[in-house]
Amino acid sequence: MDRINGAIGQFRQLVGVDSGDDFGLEEQDQDLSFMDEFNQSCTLSRKQRLYGFAACLLLGLFFSLLSMLVFLHPVKFAVTFTFANLLYLGSTCFLIGPMQQLKMMLDPVRLIATIVYLCSMVLALVSALYLRFLLLAFVAIVIEVLALIWYSLSYIPFARAGVKRLVSRCMEMEI
Repeated sequence: MDRINGAIGQFRQLVGVDSGDDFGLEEQDQDLSFMDEFNQSCTLSRKQRLYGFAACLLLGLFFSLLSMLVFLHPVKFAVTFTFANLLYLGSTCFLIGPMQQLKMMLDPVRLIATIVYLCSMVLALVSALYLRFLLLAFVAIVIEVLALIWYSLSYIPFARAGVKRLVSRCMEMEI
C-alpha cells in the first residue's frame, strides 16, 4: 500500500496536482527533509507551470533564432545558443519540477548523454568567452547539438535503436 501511495504521490507531483487534494488516500505524517519542505513551499499551480514552460520555451526559441542571426560572430553565437539550450532545460523543469528533471537526467539510460551535453555547454562557453578559441567553440557546439539529440531520443521508446540501425545502414551503403 505504501508503494501505491508513493507512486500516486509521484504521479501527482509529475502532473502538478496539489498534494493537498485528497482522493480518499491517507496522508502519512513523516519528518520532512529541508528539500521536501522547500519543494512544498515552492509548488506552482498547473496554470503557473504551463506559463513558465511556455515563457522559457518561447525565450529559448527566440535565443535560438538570435543565435542563427549572429552565426558569423562565434562568441555571440556560442553564448546565445548555449543560453537557448539552458532555457529549453528550464522549460521542462517547469513541467515536471527541477528534482524530477535532475533524476531523469541522471537516469543510467541518459547519464552519458547528460554529461556530454552539460560538458559541451561549459566547453563552448569557456572556449568562446575565456579562451577565445573559436574552432573549439564550434566543435563544442556541434557536440552539444548531437548530445542534445541523443539525450532527447532517450525519451522516445526504441528511438535510439532505430537511429543506430539507420546510421549503420547508411554506413554500409556504397557511393
